[in-house]
Amino acid sequence: MVKERFEDALNKLEKIVSKLEDGEIPLEESLKLFEEGVRLSRLCNQKLEEAEKRVEILMKGKNGVIKPQPFDPSAGSGQAPLEESDSEEDE
Repeated sequence: MVKERFEDALNKLEKIVSKLEDGEIPLEESLKLFEEGVRLSRLCNQKLEEAEKRVEILMKGKNGVIKPQPFDPSAGSGQAPLEESDSEEDE
């Protein structure tokens, strides 16, 4: 079974929502689309939760505590300055 990409699932979900909002489709087809939309919504939510967990793992300090770090796209390194904030908790 091929795993569906988040972007593809979200795109399909957006199309389903648009069709359902138009209200021009029969009830039976609306129900099928709604069921597919629920499945896609759950899939997207699962993928977002997985991504969040991966980010948390990357953001943990040396002592294992996750500290919120402001996102700074201009930083360039892609890593938050964890050393300074980790040393505060060690004291």
